[in-house]
Amino acid sequence: MNTALEVVREFWRLMASNDFTSVATVLDQGYVLEWPQTKERIRGPGRFVKMNAEYPANGPWVFEINHIVGSESDAVSDVSVTDGVQHARCISFFTVANGKITKQVEFWPEPYTAPANRKHLVEPIQ
Repeated sequence: MNTALEVVREFWRLMASNDFTSVATVLDQGYVLEWPQTKERIRGPGRFVKMNAEYPANGPWVFEINHIVGSESDAVSDVSVTDGVQHARCISFFTVANGKITKQVEFWPEPYTAPANRKHLVEPIQ
């Protein structure tokens, strides 16, 4: 049996192929994706594939794993995503059972300018 960490690494490898139909091979038939920030839920591999295939892009999607941790049944990834024009960072929480992703909860935080009142306490990240 694959650990959640192995399954999630494969998920991102398949996402990077931009062949979103192939990603369905690591999704359980009861797969659910939740986006709490926009209060949306996608049910099933078919809708996940269709949503990614229909999402407006300026070129192929590139995914860079910044950090990933996991156990037998859970994993968390921090991934940078770009199509060459759009740039985003995604924090994803995965639940895995029997080698398939059953649930995914994603947060797509928007970058913002740091408040000036803490400038004396921090250093900028390039």
